[in-house]
Amino acid sequence: MTSSIKAVLKPHLRDVGSLTVRRVLPAMAARLIGPFIFFDHMGPATLEPGVGLDVRPHPHIGLATVTYLFEGAIMHRDSLGSEQKIVPGDVNWMTAGRGIVHSERTPAEDRASGLTMHGIQTWVALPLADEEVEPSFAHHAADTLPVVERNGVSLRVIAGTAFGVESPVRTFSGTLYVAAEFAPGSAFALEPEHEERGVYLVDGDLEIDGAPLEAGQMAVLALDETVTLASTHGARVMLLGGEKLDGERFIEWNFVASSRAKIEAAKLAWTRQEMGTVPGETEWIPLPERK
Repeated sequence: MTSSIKAVLKPHLRDVGSLTVRRVLPAMAARLIGPFIFFDHMGPATLEPGVGLDVRPHPHIGLATVTYLFEGAIMHRDSLGSEQKIVPGDVNWMTAGRGIVHSERTPAEDRASGLTMHGIQTWVALPLADEEVEPSFAHHAADTLPVVERNGVSLRVIAGTAFGVESPVRTFSGTLYVAAEFAPGSAFALEPEHEERGVYLVDGDLEIDGAPLEAGQMAVLALDETVTLASTHGARVMLLGGEKLDGERFIEWNFVASSRAKIEAAKLAWTRQEMGTVPGETEWIPLPERK
């Protein structure tokens, strides 16, 4: 490990129905990186015809969920009445704030034909001032996101600011979230534009200041250091981070909050089915029993 890498986070495997996900955040060595408190790499997984993703309606508070796909499609529905299909390169940004309920399923047409699912799902913790903001949902098509080219690396700015451009996605604190595609033999210098930074290797090969990073792992970068990211054969990489969050956050099930009391209140509200429903859906995921 080089001096520019504070820690390397290794994933924990989780089964989510018909998909296996690599969960990288939260981790012992880094509970958050900037506002990012949860990071799941799902797939790649081939879903046979008739088989699909079915995440039944479930609640969130105190965070924004961000879905970004490399392959496949997901139909998002929520308690605000939003219904939006997301495809590769798009961004679905759902701000839970004081509370929202949503489901994620394979669209009917894709379920019939079968498809490969591959993407990243993250949670961004909201700052204290916005923790109980009104819930909202925003979709941004791939062609609305700025792309910067640097020395054979294509950098799509998903959210926040980077490389002199800003994503149209509304964020609540300083945010770095970029999808990087490295051509074979490409490299670029990542400057310390943001306070906290992580580098996740989706696939391919990557070196950070000469130190190799394994696919499926995340490097937490040192503060205030410019680092060189380089790939010999090509790579797909996620850059994430931003300004340090304003205080501790508790996380339980799908809830993130600055106090345990807020989480307990949300658990009770969900058990009583007082957080809203997704139009057209009758299923819901019960609160998990404490182990």
